[in-house]
Amino acid sequence: MPPASHVPHGSPCNLRSPLSPLQKQSISPRPSPLGPLPPPPLLPPPPAPASAFSSVLSSLVRSGSIWMDKKNMGSYRYKNRTFSEGPEDASGAFSDCNSDRSGEFALASQFTNRLLVSSAADSCYSDDLVRSLVADLESDSVEAQRRAAMELRLLAKHSMDNRLKIARAGAVRPLVSLISSADPQLQEHGVTAILNLSLCDENKDAIAAAGAIKPLVRALKSGTTAAKENAACALLRLGQVEDHKVAIGRSGAIPPLVGLLETGSLRGKKDAATALYTLCGGARENKVRAVQAGVMRPLLELMADGESGMADKAAYVMHTVVQGVGEARAAVVEEGGIPVLVEMVEAGKQREKEVAAAVLLLICEESVAYRGMVAREGAIPPLVELSQTGTTKARQKAEALIGLLRQPRLGSSRWRASDASE
Repeated sequence: MPPASHVPHGSPCNLRSPLSPLQKQSISPRPSPLGPLPPPPLLPPPPAPASAFSSVLSSLVRSGSIWMDKKNMGSYRYKNRTFSEGPEDASGAFSDCNSDRSGEFALASQFTNRLLVSSAADSCYSDDLVRSLVADLESDSVEAQRRAAMELRLLAKHSMDNRLKIARAGAVRPLVSLISSADPQLQEHGVTAILNLSLCDENKDAIAAAGAIKPLVRALKSGTTAAKENAACALLRLGQVEDHKVAIGRSGAIPPLVGLLETGSLRGKKDAATALYTLCGGARENKVRAVQAGVMRPLLELMADGESGMADKAAYVMHTVVQGVGEARAAVVEEGGIPVLVEMVEAGKQREKEVAAAVLLLICEESVAYRGMVAREGAIPPLVELSQTGTTKARQKAEALIGLLRQPRLGSSRWRASDASE
């Protein structure tokens, strides 16, 4: 073997002597006396490390993927209406009605990088990117439209800054156009993006001015389940502006909302109840439309169903509708509502007891016949208990109603439901 110094640079260099046949035999694998050994068991592959995106999604799912906007949703107080009238503040009854819950994350894998950013509550896309997405809403490609609408929908869901930025970039009108799309996904993305933009008070007038109300009503009537629920939420958001309430009612929203209240999923029923509560508050013609659409029957069914979790919501909607509308009071009685209301005063939760007493007070205020029906149903003992153990407002209502029932032929001027609300 030549000296190592003579080995050319980079050539293989083996300083060991070649193995003898005996050495080769000594290191060759020997056959097992038990026969061939089985191959080693295959170990399962180690789990793939969770990406940051999947971690974000997991946390969103654990939280119910329901994002409450603290500035706008919180206690569910409306811009132009408070809940201090009548029963104790109703905001708690409706605080879990929220937006954009239709499972968009099942569709999100193709947008991982961007959605990871958008899932942060304080994310804010660049103006150029938002304008690019808005331009794609009017693309000739349905897939490009879907992608853009979905991303804008998610961006608007998580950030107040993004809601303003997207609206100012001109997204409202093309999104409203998508609500009328024959493509179910496009329609759903359009409805839900408009809903999320409407969480910003500054956007509500622009959305209504872009002609969103009628397409939303059509989606409420004939869209997918998610589109119906999110259309109901969008209409209630727009209805927080007093000027929009009547326009929404005149566009035909009340009957399909009553239908959703009666036949929808639990989520849909909650959304419909909240929308009806909003649209009927302070708008008498919407109350009349709700009565004509048969709202009292599904409300009473929900109030009588202890498993629905919606007894208080339904009672608050009923209280709103019967205020100032004689047809509504008659409808409650005709649908067998007095036994349901008395039972709620007797066995309901504290808030349910109070609002049921408030509804009975409104029903009995102008009708001696209704007072007799309520008294015969056995309302006085639970009302006496409520007058001793309820909240201040509950005690006032119970005492006023007891006075009416014990002296049913006194003029209504002595006992007024409005007096118990002050």
